[in-house]
Amino acid sequence: MKSPGILVISWTSVAAGLLCCAGIAAAQDTGTPATVAPSNAAQQAVPLASATLRLTLEDALARARKNSTQFQAAQTDAAIARQDRYQAAAALLPSVTYNNQALYTQSNGPGNPVRFIANNAVHEYVSQANVHESIDLLSISNFRRVSAAAALAKARAEIASRGLVVTVVQSYYAVAAAQQKLESAKKNAEEGDRFLDLTQNLEKGGEVAHSDVIKAELQMQDRRRQLLEAQLGLLNARLDFAVLIFPDFNDNFELAEDLHANVPLPTLEEVQQRAARDNPDLRAALAAVQQAGHEVTGARAGYLPSLSFDYFYGIDATRFAVNNENGFSNLGSSVLATVNIPIWNWGATQSRIKQAELRRTQAQRELSLAQRKLLAEIRSLYAEADTASNELSGLSRSAELSAESLRLITLRYKGGEATVLEVVDAQTTFAQANTAYQDGAVRYRVALANLQTLTGVLTTP
Repeated sequence: MKSPGILVISWTSVAAGLLCCAGIAAAQDTGTPATVAPSNAAQQAVPLASATLRLTLEDALARARKNSTQFQAAQTDAAIARQDRYQAAAALLPSVTYNNQALYTQSNGPGNPVRFIANNAVHEYVSQANVHESIDLLSISNFRRVSAAAALAKARAEIASRGLVVTVVQSYYAVAAAQQKLESAKKNAEEGDRFLDLTQNLEKGGEVAHSDVIKAELQMQDRRRQLLEAQLGLLNARLDFAVLIFPDFNDNFELAEDLHANVPLPTLEEVQQRAARDNPDLRAALAAVQQAGHEVTGARAGYLPSLSFDYFYGIDATRFAVNNENGFSNLGSSVLATVNIPIWNWGATQSRIKQAELRRTQAQRELSLAQRKLLAEIRSLYAEADTASNELSGLSRSAELSAESLRLITLRYKGGEATVLEVVDAQTTFAQANTAYQDGAVRYRVALANLQTLTGVLTTP
């Protein structure tokens, strides 16, 4: 039982169907012919088809990534972490600034020196470029730590992306399954109508009792209610999917992929190899361990000296000019080298080292846990996908057999060889088998999407 590859339905058409089914039920209650004129909503749904958006699963994923606030937040964090890494790398390189100052200092009188030793004259002008470079282990370890943090943020963004994939796949194929369930419900409702007509005709010929007509009518009413529920289920599935992938409400779309297309399951060895190479949870845990290790190195750098260089070129004179009063050049240069040696800070460095080591130990524990969880999830999710795949073929066969059984039992009933209870039971079995078949197909697709969270590869037709 293969379903069509393209599913086209709009909100207005579903509403029209609900009104139509309600009209049929009302006609049945009054005993009048079940004829319903097409509503304005149904008539308006026809021109909308020309502007219907045809969505593949990849299109839906791309739209969901743009629309998901959680996914965009993870992407923003990753982008911020990349900028942090750039800034940490820039801190390792020499910086150039241009300083300009004008200083006035109180003097001891004409011809006497200024009162402050640090200043050179009553009026002093400074305008010079400064090239500064600082060399210390803390800056180097900070760059490595920020690099690991950027890798961690990138892995978390990928985790958010793959979690979104599962949600979109589930919602996408839920719409497809709801469409197939609606088609089955329509067939069941039509079968209920035909069976009611059949029992009424047989009753008129004196071939069956009136109790068969009553049973057939009860069955018909039940099938009508199931049709209404199927229409409502499709409407809700489409609304949930529209909210997920569109920034503004848009119900005018169709699904381009077949729910029952043959999608092979990769081998367990392939899944294990891809997961070991591409699993984002494992990469995130490993990046967290590396980040914590660099924090330990940075904390230990507090025990080591730091070295800095400064080169100055420009003016430092009593007048703001290229030459002084005697015609000599005011332009000049100087070099300053500074070595800072830590002596005593009341154990603050040792405390920071202890903190960093505690974080590193916890990160190592989380890495070990992530490795164990990965092995367990591979086995569990693959078993789920394999089970769903094996059951799907059986569900398909059950749906075919239930349809054939319903046809044969109905023929036997016409010939007086079967009871009305057998027909009703066959109709119920047919409805249940079709529903289970659609649910099984969705289960298999979602199981494949869950494997993608481990391997990074989304299996598609």
